[in-house]
Amino acid sequence: MYPTMYHSKNLYFLIYTHLGRTTEHPLKIMITNFILKYIGFFAAFCTTFAFFPQALKVWKTKSTKDISLYMFIIFTTGVFSWLIYGIIISDLPIILANALTLVLSLFILIYKLKYK
Repeated sequence: MYPTMYHSKNLYFLIYTHLGRTTEHPLKIMITNFILKYIGFFAAFCTTFAFFPQALKVWKTKSTKDISLYMFIIFTTGVFSWLIYGIIISDLPIILANALTLVLSLFILIYKLKYK
């Protein structure tokens, strides 16, 4: 059996093949695809939602003194890179999470620069 990487609806599956035949049942692949897709959406929701309390606090207090400027610049660059990657591979959870996180991150970064 040789591992082969298949791309199916933007998710990667390691499917073992033997003489060119897939040993995984198509229904099992569909169920796995469904589960992984919603794990991705759940993870995206959690990591994106985590920024709302900080953004709300920055907006209310107009204070960003305890936030590292360099960390937020690097973080925002990373989120932007994840967004580009998600667009390239057409992965909706990555695109949605990073688009919203980029907006929140830029909001905090702009306040950080404005209220130094």
